[in-house]
Amino acid sequence: MFQQFGGLIIPLGFLAIFYFLIIRPQQKREKKTKDMRNSLKVGDEIVTIGGIYGNIIKIKDDIITIEVGADKTKLTIAKWAVGNVVSEENSK
Repeated sequence: MFQQFGGLIIPLGFLAIFYFLIIRPQQKREKKTKDMRNSLKVGDEIVTIGGIYGNIIKIKDDIITIEVGADKTKLTIAKWAVGNVVSEENSK
């Protein structure tokens, strides 16, 4: 009986290790990023994936308008391009 299933133990072990070390943490990161992007609101200070800092002035579906720089230049970006929300602790 053991010989029939003995050849499956090692591949199943590798699959389990692969899942818990690679796939599951990646899914958690993706969920956290998705939740962050869905909770954006007007007035949040963000950093885009390109490194641009700005304040959100308008959100419409999957498009965000931000103000950047001292002259308040307006940029329209896709919601997926938001890399991070700058917290108050990080900006001081």
